[in-house]
Formats: sequence, C-alpha cells, structure tokens
Amino acid sequence: MFMAIGLLLWLLLAKGLTSEGSLGVTFSSRLVHSFSEEAKVHLASRGNGSALQSWPERNSSEYLRLLLRSDVTRQRMRLGSQYETLYPSEGGQTFSFGNVLYWLHYAWIDIGTPNVSFLVALDAGSDMLWVPCDCIECASLSAGNYNVLDRDMNLYTPSLSNTSRHLPCGHKLCGEQSSCKGPKDPCPYSVQYASDNTTSSGFLFEDKLHLASDGRHTEQNSVQASIILGCGRKQTGEYLEGASPDGVLGLGPGNISVPSLLAKAGLTQNSFSICLGENESGRIIFGDQGYVTQHSTPFLPINGEFTAYMVGAESFCVGNLCLKETRFQLLIDSGSSFTFLPNEVYQKVVLEFDKQVSATRIILSQTSWDYCYNASSQELINIPPLKLAFSRNQTLLFQNPIFTGFASPEKEYTLFCLPIAPTDYEYATIGQNYLMGYRMVFDRENLRFGWSRWNCQDKASLASPSNGGSPNPLPANQQQSVPNARAVPPAIAGHASAKPSAATAGLISKHSLVSMLLICHLWLLSCCEVYLICV
Repeated sequence: MFMAIGLLLWLLLAKGLTSEGSLGVTFSSRLVHSFSEEAKVHLASRGNGSALQSWPERNSSEYLRLLLRSDVTRQRMRLGSQYETLYPSEGGQTFSFGNVLYWLHYAWIDIGTPNVSFLVALDAGSDMLWVPCDCIECASLSAGNYNVLDRDMNLYTPSLSNTSRHLPCGHKLCGEQSSCKGPKDPCPYSVQYASDNTTSSGFLFEDKLHLASDGRHTEQNSVQASIILGCGRKQTGEYLEGASPDGVLGLGPGNISVPSLLAKAGLTQNSFSICLGENESGRIIFGDQGYVTQHSTPFLPINGEFTAYMVGAESFCVGNLCLKETRFQLLIDSGSSFTFLPNEVYQKVVLEFDKQVSATRIILSQTSWDYCYNASSQELINIPPLKLAFSRNQTLLFQNPIFTGFASPEKEYTLFCLPIAPTDYEYATIGQNYLMGYRMVFDRENLRFGWSRWNCQDKASLASPSNGGSPNPLPANQQQSVPNARAVPPAIAGHASAKPSAATAGLISKHSLVSMLLICHLWLLSCCEVYLICV
C-alpha cells in the first residue's frame, strides 16, 4: 500500500509536468526489486562487487532477515520518531516560586530505579542536567528553609539506583578527558555559569529519566529514557543561596542535553517547547514542534556552530516607535531571571520608555533597575507596550513589560520598574520575565525559534493553532495599565518576502514539479527498497 501511494504520486507529478506546455518533459522508469537478478546485474555494472559477495539467496533465511530489517527501518522512517511528544512523568508542569527561588521556573523530574524526584530549574542557556549528589557542598534541601514547597527535595545516590553507572572517561560525551588518568576512570565535570562564582562540579553518570507520552502512535504511557546527568558534589555562588537548590535541567543544543539525547535515541523529534504561564505555572514538552502558524525566526550560529539559542532582532519597539539602530543579537534563556540589553541599545530603550510613560520617576538605591516610577496614583497609568521586531514582520510582544512592588517596608507607596539592565556583552539576554505567556518552541531540527500565545495548561490545545502568537489587540492604556498592582520585589536583580513576478510564475511552477519528482525519486529509493532504472 505504501509503495502504491508513492507510485501514484510519481505518476501524477509526471503527468503534471508533461502537461505544462513547451517545457514539458517525459520521464519514465522501471521498478526493480532490490534483491532481484536484474538489480544484481545493475550493481555489477557499476562496480559494486562488495555488495554482490553477500547477496542473499531468494527465500533463504538471510533473504527474509534482510527484508524484515528493511521493514523495521521503513516503519521508523514513517513515524519519524517513536513518540510524538514526551513530558516528565510527574506531568510536565512548571512552577515559579518568585524571589524565594530566584525567579526561575522549575519542574519535578524522576530519575533512577527506583525513581527519585528532583525539583530542577529549566535552563535553555546551558546543556548539563545535574542534581545534588554525595555532597561536599550543597544547598539545603529541606522544604522548611524555603516556605514555598510542600515537600522536601532529594539527593541523588548512585549506589541506590539499579540503573546508574559511571560515565567512563573514554566515552565520547566526556568533556574533561584531560583531567582523567585513564579511559575507564569516572568522567568529571565542572560547569561555570554566568552569575559570578556560580558553579557545579562532580562526576557524570548514566541513568534513566522517567517520562510519559500521550502520543497517538504509542500503546504505553510510561517511558524510561537513558540520559547523562551530573552528580553535583560541590556547588558555589548562587546555588548555595537559593537558586536551583535541587539541580538544573540544561536544555541547550549541546550533545549531552536531555533534548539532544532523546532525539538521538529516536524517542522524539529534535525539538521541545516551554510555556511559562503568567500565573506562575506552565509546561515543558519534548518533541513539540509547535504550530504551522506560529511566529518564528532562525537560530544564528556562533563561530559557525549552533551552540546556543541565539536569534537576531531587527529593532526594539517602545509603544508605536521601533527605535533606529537597535538591531542586535539576543540569547533566549529561560534560566535567566530577567532581561539584559547591550549598553547602546539599553540607553535608547530606557530613554524612549521614560519619555512615553505617564508616571513620576523615582531613584532607588536597593534595586538593579534604574528606571522605576511611583505607582500610587489612583489614575490609570499609561505604560507603553514593548516588543521585539524580527525579519519577515515577525514580532514578540512582552506580556508583562514592568515589575511592580512596594518601594520599601517603611514606605507605603507602590512602584513599578522597567526590569531591564545593561550589559557589556555585545548580545542581549531575554530572560524568563519577557518570555511568559508564550509557548516557546526550540525547533533544533529546523534551527528555528517559534512562539505563539498559549494558556500553558491545556495539553489538548497542542494540536490546534492559536492566534499565531499575536496577543489580544487591546489599546495600550488598557493592556498595560497598573492600578496599584502589588508584587514581591526581587532581591537581585521586518522585511516581507518579495512576491514572484507573473513572468516567472510558470517557470517556478515547473522547477517545483521537477524538484518534487526528484524528491519522490529519492523517497522511493530509500523507503521502498527498489531501484529506478531510467529508460
């Protein structure tokens, strides 16, 4: 049936090509079974003698084994991946606990056999999954020390997991082989993060990550995936002060990250999505490639390699004004609490924001943000919307452009701040505060970052498009008004494609048909175990 559909497509395309007029071409072929005598003669004429030495006898056990193997391979090619989507076995929900856990977003994941739960921070800016383990220096894991958790966090003990084993230094994913004495020694790791003096170090292990699937191609709901994780024996800096006390789930494009390992094992497509809800909960889904109608922009290489989720913005827009000379590259980083802009871009943005906002600016000494305003007025405050403009008229509107809170315990008035800080780096970092309210798709297979508005809770809506990423078009003074809003302050801080002319439309159509014929040719060769001999 599968081959018949392919042949039908071939014939229809060939007919369409020959009916186009003066540029029509007649193309025909004969199908030959891959293990037939005619195919054997054809291979011999091309000098493939090595293949003929192992040629199976028709209807022999080897002949049947090779056919079965090709059937299995063909089934995998049809599916693309074993599961449509996967998510952590505890549901894939994400949580934010505000200032207590450094404004990051977390998810519960289960590791090992028997499984143990860990509350890990979701970090698209790094690759390593690590959890506290055999601790020399780790943060407290008691729920009582954080006042926002309903259960204690856990340590990873490799000796108590039946599926745990050291990653040897000779393994290709051991990144610090220079520190090893021999290829069988345990592989060490050490990760330096962007925050000052913030590190995690220890040894690498292989173990099982517990996942679940609701995909239509699966009969089972529980999945155990082999992953590599860091046994974090020593943490420093902010990891001892409240950030990510139970570990980090690195989601970057590196070979050692969980999305990379799932895709390489054929479990999911090489993609994942995170939705950070505006109500401090959200969802993470592996294998999710988003909607066809979602907004998107390509990832950019760094020194010729895709080592981070970097994209290019055409301009930064404040209100209805997209500022000139604000083109820059930016890192999409769910592991960054807030947003940072290169100094020159930062100055243009804050000055324009200050010009458009209808509130009195105040100077505070205990904040990392320079532009804060008195929000105690009973009148509605007009706050200009902020958005990024990308190529092809793609835009990303920040749903929560300001941060609101009390000025201090001694002062009764409330305030709001523009939660953007300058950086000496040449690129910007868009943190979690400006990513909320969107289903963000990191499509590593097609090297694109996508986004669309989503409520972050309804998994059933994964299959149906939303409004393509554009928020509800309310007037700015309704959408961004702050009538005495309150929150806990932080401790730290396009070009449209040209349409083809009528003169070239027919030629483009014929070129497309020829391309599709060539695609079908390759598809039949790889999927249907046949040779096409042109006549």
